Amino acid sequence: MLLSGGFRALRKRLYPLRYERFIVETSREFGMSPFLIAAVIRVESNFRPDVTSSKGARGLMQVLPDTGQHAAASLGLREYTPDMLFDPQMNIRLGTWYLSLLMAEFEGDLSLALAAYNGGLSNVREWRKQGLVKAGGGGTAGIPFRETREFIVRVNEALENYKELYTEELAQMRAKDQ
Repeated sequence: MLLSGGFRALRKRLYPLRYERFIVETSREFGMSPFLIAAVIRVESNFRPDVTSSKGARGLMQVLPDTGQHAAASLGLREYTPDMLFDPQMNIRLGTWYLSLLMAEFEGDLSLALAAYNGGLSNVREWRKQGLVKAGGGGTAGIPFRETREFIVRVNEALENYKELYTEELAQMRAKDQ
């Protein structure tokens, strides 16, 4: 038993969960899985709110400033600035809103939504038009960008780990909030 408990503790170090309250609140607001949001954050920033990518994406969910502007306007948030993307609560809210938009765009197809989140919505639309990817394909075959294929695999792996490691804790937190 000690060995399995130690292994679980190690896995929790590899798959940390921070900002749980924001993740739970925001995932509920936008009808998303809190495990998915945690998985995206883990892959994008490893829960570091101050990171900026080489392409200018910022914060926990690596939201581009233009995407943040669009999300903020759609949510009726006034006086948006790109520096707000370094605020964990704001970043999680805007990033989750955007991911929920992509899930709706691709009728719940997680692979396509994640491909668009990482590789760009217009690229995924073009790949579909060219027949490279299909809705319901459920995989990464046909995605031309290696980074995007790897992103999908890593998020799905993290998603499974978060479900296994934190189902009980997040269920308790959701129950308290209702």
